[in-house]
Amino acid sequence: MATKNEEILRKPEWLKIKLNTNKNYTGLKKMMREKNLHTVCEEARCPNIHECWGERRTATFMILGAVCTRACRFCAVKTGLPNELDLEEPERVAESVELMNLKHVVITAVARDDLKDGGSHVYAETIRKVRERNPFTTIEVLPSDMGGSFDNWVTLLDAKPDILNHNIETVRRLTPRVRARATYDRSLEVLRRSKELYPDIPTKSSLMLGLGETWEEILEVMDDLRANDVDIMTIGQYLQPSRKHLKVQKYYTPLEFGKLRKIAMEKGFKHCQAGPMVRSSYHADEQVNEAAKARQAMGEIAE
Repeated sequence: MATKNEEILRKPEWLKIKLNTNKNYTGLKKMMREKNLHTVCEEARCPNIHECWGERRTATFMILGAVCTRACRFCAVKTGLPNELDLEEPERVAESVELMNLKHVVITAVARDDLKDGGSHVYAETIRKVRERNPFTTIEVLPSDMGGSFDNWVTLLDAKPDILNHNIETVRRLTPRVRARATYDRSLEVLRRSKELYPDIPTKSSLMLGLGETWEEILEVMDDLRANDVDIMTIGQYLQPSRKHLKVQKYYTPLEFGKLRKIAMEKGFKHCQAGPMVRSSYHADEQVNEAAKARQAMGEIAE
């Protein structure tokens, strides 16, 4: 007989995933393998892969290989010693974006603490190559903190992505337990300094819930992000990818996520996506459009 705790932590009905292995899904998967490309959709076992690949025909490319130098206790991406850099990867990503005819593309990467530049030059080259082949495609980047070196961030940002996304992941108190080699304040600093240097590039961050945080701590994260001029926030439910990862402490209801979205918008975010299945790049194309509309409206008010 299950204990009371096991009953509480059993996955609720709203977390059921709709599988869609149509031609879009199988076609994208085939192309990724042919181009020897990685996606965070697969490597991080994203629950939305069937919706994004099968229905929306969108994907989040993961550059700099598939092996991460960090071992965050929430993440399913492989950790260890990465392979050498693939200098032809930026061109293959750009070609794939063109073949997929994407209006918006998200580019993320494993952490490469073994590289002095954190992989920023490959990031920048990928942005440039995608833009050369796809001038009307908006580009969102989702890098690590790159070891805290802002010079590395400048290299990436000089390539002018349309959105800079860096995830805070969890509340301040839980950060040392959840994130490897990353700090809460460093992430805030990266977001703040990026906006100061490149005010026209919207910033974005993501928070996952269910690791033992309190409601007050969630609101504190919102306040900290807004204090550092972050424009867009996504909030989702943490799901344990394997037994060796951190356990889920709480499943938040859709109603609770709805309340958090309302609070986030009241605190001044230009866009907030919140829900049990929301991930950092979930419906990212909608977020860039709504953020652009908000910036345009603010400009009209200022005039």
